[in-house]
Amino acid sequence: MGQNIIKLKESQMNSLKDNLKSGKTVVGASGSTNVENMLMLDGAGFDFILFDTQHSQVESKQLYTPIQALRGKKSTPLIRVSSNREDLICFALDAGARGIVVPMINTKEEASAMVRACRYSPLGDRSNAGERGDWGKTKNYRDYLDTVNKELLIIPMIETQQAIDNIDEILSVPGIDVLLIGPSDLSIELGVPLDYKCDTYQKGLDTISAACKKHGVVPGMYFIPPDMDPSFFVQKGFTFFTVRWPELAIKGLKEGLDQIK
Repeated sequence: MGQNIIKLKESQMNSLKDNLKSGKTVVGASGSTNVENMLMLDGAGFDFILFDTQHSQVESKQLYTPIQALRGKKSTPLIRVSSNREDLICFALDAGARGIVVPMINTKEEASAMVRACRYSPLGDRSNAGERGDWGKTKNYRDYLDTVNKELLIIPMIETQQAIDNIDEILSVPGIDVLLIGPSDLSIELGVPLDYKCDTYQKGLDTISAACKKHGVVPGMYFIPPDMDPSFFVQKGFTFFTVRWPELAIKGLKEGLDQIK
């Protein structure tokens, strides 16, 4: 029975990465420091919870408690750091993130630096501070280091024309799991601010999707633009999304009230 529990825990630990590898669509929600809300999102069935420290007043060190609350749960905790800095990535990993999102990756060199900051030696330069995060049972400390190096999700964001121009070089860096589009910044960079349906923007998405397919990397969208059908992006090959969960919650609450009244 004990072995079955361990196997179950390990399957939960690896489920997000396994689902991505198998081509399944995964959906996440934005995170916060409110533990009850995070447990509610996990209970709702989200595949991951993305905690943002770029466009929020929250720092990674404040996320330890809500991330610890997700230990053993389905929803994988990811953190978006504010920039491609080794110290910020280290703070996020030490808080327990099982995936790192870094904005504005524009070159192969920047992508390589990100990957190395995420991984322990010999694959990277991450500083060791003891076992951090929820990685299941490991045989010994070397096994823990290797498990983290293997299972951690590494997710650079593509948000500029420069990144599109360098996309094949960026995706040639070993260790990248998902290439995440920042829709707003990318549209502004392409000269079509928030015009997500125009040909210029759509051609950019097609270029990114085709490159990801070529290199075996999952293309993702930080959010699904308003008034656009998610299946439209799935058909383009995108299988990693975050959604605005408060809107879904309000809709569900209204439907519940309507059934009572």
